[in-house]
Amino acid sequence: MAVVSGGTTLIDNGALDAGVPTGSLILLSTQTASASATIDFTSGIDSTYDSYVFKFINIHPQTDAQNLTFQANVSGGSGYNETITSTFFYAYHDEADTGTTLGYVTSFDQAQGTAFQRLLYEMSSDADHAAVGYLHLFNPSSTTFVKHFISRFNNTDKDNYNIDNYCAGYFNTTSAIDEIQFKMSSGNIDDGIIKMYGVK
Repeated sequence: MAVVSGGTTLIDNGALDAGVPTGSLILLSTQTASASATIDFTSGIDSTYDSYVFKFINIHPQTDAQNLTFQANVSGGSGYNETITSTFFYAYHDEADTGTTLGYVTSFDQAQGTAFQRLLYEMSSDADHAAVGYLHLFNPSSTTFVKHFISRFNNTDKDNYNIDNYCAGYFNTTSAIDEIQFKMSSGNIDDGIIKMYGVK
């Protein structure tokens, strides 16, 4: 038996004690879009896990230049209109090597807003284009603290720019959040997979 920095206990073979969190992802739900107006996760978000990760695989919009967005409901709530404060920036580079930037996108942030939060910039609907990324939601079942989130996505936009998108913020509520909805800013989610994991 040994103790390392911070009091973490190791058993004799060097493995972590069973009570120490490992950060393992536990797959809880998988949803596949097929011309879907929304993708809703209405069960499985509870106090079992301290945080949840949503992974997005080849998300494709039905129409060009759309933004993937999300919102939440508190327990017993409806309408997907919780109060959000957020920030958004991106880096981009085009296929012709003629345009690059790193910039803040003011129109994508919120200051105590209730709109759906944009997660990426103007997805292309070309047949060979899609978006990938993740959203990490922290401690949604807390009744003490606001609910923080961070996300990162990569997509190709309508003008063949590669966009590296960063969004972060919080739901300004101390009520537990137990439902999440994803949708495009306009039109359907044509294709793609969203997986929800609990972080052990």
